[in-house]
Amino acid sequence: MKKKFDTVSEQCSRNVTKLYSTSFSMATRLLHKSIRQDVYNIYGFVRFTDEIVDTFHDYPKEDLLNRFEKELYTSLKQGISLNPILNSFQKTVNKYGIDKNLIKAFLKSMRWDLEKKNYQTDSDYKEYIYGSADVVGLMCLTVFTKGNHDKYSKLEKYAISLGSAFQKVNFLRDLNLDFEGLNRTYFPGINVNKFDEKSKNKIILEIEKDFKLALVGIFELPDEARFGVYIAYKYYDKLLKKLKKTPSLNIKKSRIRVPNYQKIGVLAKSYLNYKLNLL
Repeated sequence: MKKKFDTVSEQCSRNVTKLYSTSFSMATRLLHKSIRQDVYNIYGFVRFTDEIVDTFHDYPKEDLLNRFEKELYTSLKQGISLNPILNSFQKTVNKYGIDKNLIKAFLKSMRWDLEKKNYQTDSDYKEYIYGSADVVGLMCLTVFTKGNHDKYSKLEKYAISLGSAFQKVNFLRDLNLDFEGLNRTYFPGINVNKFDEKSKNKIILEIEKDFKLALVGIFELPDEARFGVYIAYKYYDKLLKKLKKTPSLNIKKSRIRVPNYQKIGVLAKSYLNYKLNLL
């Protein structure tokens, strides 16, 4: 039965989320059950695509991405894929009518990761962030608003700001890993070998501006999504504060993390505020 296969596929997407991202998995579990699985389905797709371009170094990445993309579009048309991750993703895309242009923009940024190593201009930097992160937030927003175009349009700019903030935090946290492991630098005008406090603070101010705008939109989200998205925001805000306190030399040398016990603390405090209607 197709229903049983869909259940297996969606379990795969949940497992991918849990294994790859503790923070995102915890935040997703706080979404209402009516939308939770669809967010797992989106994450499974973007995570697998990112894996192809970032980690499969001993394999033909471009060929793998070509095959994955071809099967994706076939699944969207036919409503099924024997790849469980694509099968669950196509189900969500077709269920909510997620804009195919968002998917195209995402795949474009992933293809840039196959060959583009440095982002010298603000336009390339912004386009990459839009495709690699903002559109993922917009896919999720389509789910949160359940395909309501008016609600989506009202919240679109806030979702873009949140996606940008998340991605920039990732870039800053992974500065050393991207440079040493993948020979990539995303921030225009930043020389990683000469990364200093001035460079760090410039990036942090940019992220704080994105977060400030995004928070306005989080409070306007539907009830089913608001608390889960707020927790994701709080996790990243905690990481940003830690990066802000970390000397630039240390950021350049190692990957900064927020321990699980601190994440649980953020969750507990935020839940209390939520229950007291302080959000």
